[in-house]
Amino acid sequence: MRRSQRSFCLAVLFACACTLLAQSQLAPVTVQVEIVNPKTSRKAASAGNRTDSSNVVIWLTPLPANNGSAAATPPAHSAPQITQIDKSFYPHVLVVQAGTGVQFPNRDPFLHNVFSLFDGKRFDLGFYEAGSSKTVRFDRIGVSYLFCNIHPEMSAAVVAVDTPYFGLSNDAGRVTISNVPDGRYQLNVWYERSLPEDLKTVSRVVSIAEGARSLETIKVKENVNFSLEHKNKYGQEYIPPANTSPVYGRP
Repeated sequence: MRRSQRSFCLAVLFACACTLLAQSQLAPVTVQVEIVNPKTSRKAASAGNRTDSSNVVIWLTPLPANNGSAAATPPAHSAPQITQIDKSFYPHVLVVQAGTGVQFPNRDPFLHNVFSLFDGKRFDLGFYEAGSSKTVRFDRIGVSYLFCNIHPEMSAAVVAVDTPYFGLSNDAGRVTISNVPDGRYQLNVWYERSLPEDLKTVSRVVSIAEGARSLETIKVKENVNFSLEHKNKYGQEYIPPANTSPVYGRP
């Protein structure tokens, strides 16, 4: 190999190494979320109480203009689980990239029957006993509302998105998304207690760059009429289910 060719190859390798190093050192994108409830916000503020702003899902979908930019390594997410324990789902909200398998271990000393029959991924895991686990692959983009056909107090949601760049707010409303390369993105928001039309108003296009990795505060309006009440998988009240085909309505 000629010296000029060797020098060129070394330069290319050096440039690639620098690009990978820069990508690995990308500062996280941060977003602050504020839950707005017209009925309680003013009263809570006057009493000095802090509103719980957890379980707001934020995800960034790359826009076509990003095709020419170098892609960063997608953030690593731990193997997702929604555990059934103390007649509750934990966590209450889980966000995953579409195609991800989610485990549903039963840590209670009795049977559960997890199901989701509206939007998102529709499934019915049937009865399964303490200590066992089942897995569902969420291969459809959207929100899957989860319930147990035995215990009406149990509810959760899995949000499957079309991007690896997503995060979930903590109780202080802070969302952190790692390894997002520079570019333009569609910022999307989902919150269980908000109306779809209100969430559309806070969705917008954002630009991520070295000096713009902290986005403006997002104010999410809470639906004052929100309720967790729901029917069983047969569309009936929580009594022993009739031997009919499952029918389910929006919670």
